[in-house]
Amino acid sequence: MKKKVISALLVTTMVAGMLVGCGSKEAAETPATDDAATEQPAAEEPAADDAAEEPAADTAADEGKVFNIQCWNEEFKSRVTAHYPGYEEVDATTGKIGDITVNWTVTPSQDNAYQNNLDEMLLKQADAAADDKVDLFLIEADYALKYVNSEYTVDVAELGITADELKDQYQYTKDVVTDSNGKLKGVSWQGCPGVLIYNREAAKEVLGTDDPAEVQKSVADWDTFLATAKTMKDAGYKMTSSANDSFRVFSNNVTSKWVEDGKINIDANIKAWADMSKTMVDAGETGTHDLWGDDWSKGFYPDGKVFCYFGPAWLIDFCMAADQEGSIANQGGWGATEGPQGFFWGGTWICAATGTDNPSLVADIIRKLTCDTDIMIDIVKDDNDFVNNMPAMTQMAADTSYSSAVLGGQNPLAMFCAGAGNIDLSNTSPYDQSCNEAFQQAMKNYFEGNMTYDEAVDMFHKAVVEKHPELTY
Repeated sequence: MKKKVISALLVTTMVAGMLVGCGSKEAAETPATDDAATEQPAAEEPAADDAAEEPAADTAADEGKVFNIQCWNEEFKSRVTAHYPGYEEVDATTGKIGDITVNWTVTPSQDNAYQNNLDEMLLKQADAAADDKVDLFLIEADYALKYVNSEYTVDVAELGITADELKDQYQYTKDVVTDSNGKLKGVSWQGCPGVLIYNREAAKEVLGTDDPAEVQKSVADWDTFLATAKTMKDAGYKMTSSANDSFRVFSNNVTSKWVEDGKINIDANIKAWADMSKTMVDAGETGTHDLWGDDWSKGFYPDGKVFCYFGPAWLIDFCMAADQEGSIANQGGWGATEGPQGFFWGGTWICAATGTDNPSLVADIIRKLTCDTDIMIDIVKDDNDFVNNMPAMTQMAADTSYSSAVLGGQNPLAMFCAGAGNIDLSNTSPYDQSCNEAFQQAMKNYFEGNMTYDEAVDMFHKAVVEKHPELTY
């Protein structure tokens, strides 16, 4: 009976947190401030420099000996394995930091499986044995507020991490995980500004050059982009593989939230994406493939005849078949330019779970992987990731010895840096993932001629309300 009562209370807490983040416009728009991490650590907490000198496992003997991490893929694990001092890999799901055992639970995001599993674990947190408690978990921007505006996440100031330690990080990465009371509830090692990634051979064949500055002139705004799409189509290329390729560029430049005062809202820029995409699909200039599917990724190869994709650094190096012989990426055949509008896509934030018995280790992982400039530079060099550290990225953008093999030797970091500084997250809501996915799925019916626009919108509304019955439209 006790467990049922606690679970009910925790469910209520999560729902209340979501409503705070979305139902109150003033609260949801509260920007991150330096006050989010200005509380001073207790006297016994190690200073930042001391923490950086040796692993937390050696300075927190009174803490737990089992460290549990919840994540949805191997990316963060690979960063910890390669870059956290003293981490030893035992097997695919286990590691060691000093005498602490690290357990990795990886649950894929498909069909909301990761969040469902995480929610179940967090509901049990209060009654869980010490060795079973979640210590650290990861979140994405599209649903960050769900956890940030709840009791499940720890204010990083309570971990002893100060605003001064985080001063070199991009502001938008703080805004994503700042709760309605101005408390910072997570930290990211990466930034995810996006660019237009183009097929160099197609550019030379159709545009007469693959120089990024010259290609930019052909995609500088959406009208020019559409004109170039027609030119590409006439030459036998799709402008993009799918209408969904450009969705994030539009959705990141909205002037209102997906949900306003509990009501589903379709911003004018979202409608503009649907209008442009319908035009391009009807003209044969793009397809309707779902992202990540086999048809969508055919454009990663020369025979796919796709001119461009939109994406951040992680898409370029981790998702475009760079390790597959014969792919455009494997041959260094992509280039990068700014494109019609700046945008970002994705990102991963590290959160300390309320109730963790390893707060010092969580804090040390955050410090090492998000605040240590030397480690940040190593991540850029070793993994081609765009890191959440302005001095590191400025240094690497000016480093003439750094280049991307996938991008034919180009150093794209200067344009990534410029994009990261202009990201605005004032119009995010806790419902972004559900709305983004449902809208694209519904619009596919419209693009393919199976529904009118209004019918597709009705399908979208019903899909979101089915998942979130507290909403109206």
